[in-house]
Amino acid sequence: MSRAATTQVLEFGLGDESYCLDIGYIDEIVDAGELTRIPNSPPHVEGVMDLRGRTTSIIDPKKVFDIRSGDGHAGRNRIVVFDPDEAGDGAIGWMVDEVYQVISVDVDSLDESTLSEDEGVRGVVKRDDRFVVWVDPLAAQ
Repeated sequence: MSRAATTQVLEFGLGDESYCLDIGYIDEIVDAGELTRIPNSPPHVEGVMDLRGRTTSIIDPKKVFDIRSGDGHAGRNRIVVFDPDEAGDGAIGWMVDEVYQVISVDVDSLDESTLSEDEGVRGVVKRDDRFVVWVDPLAAQ
C-alpha cells in the first residue's frame, strides 16, 4: 500500500481568509519592524528592512492577490521571510496578518478545479469546514 505524497505548508491569514504556502520556501518568520519606503517602487512593495544584516524587500501579498483587509483585524504584524535560494530573487518577505500553524497536506487532495488564470494560486485545500488557498510565493515578486 503506497502512501500519498504529503507536503508541509505554513497556514497564515490575510484579511478574513486563510492561505498557505510550501514551507520549503520559508527561511524564517519575524515580527514586523520598521520599514523604509522606497520611492517609485511597485505598489505591492511596502519597503525594505534590515534582517540580520541583509536588506530584505517586504511585499504586501494582499495587493498582489487583490485581497481586501478583513474587519476587526489589527493585522500586518508578522513577516514571512523566504529562503533566497528557493525564492530566487534576493531577500524577500511577505507581510501577513497572522501566522497560524504548519500543517501536512496530501498533495493528491489539492483541488485545482477552482483555479483561475492566476498563476499565483496552486489550488485549494479543504481543512475541516473551511478552505485554505495554496499560493505560490514566486507570484509576488
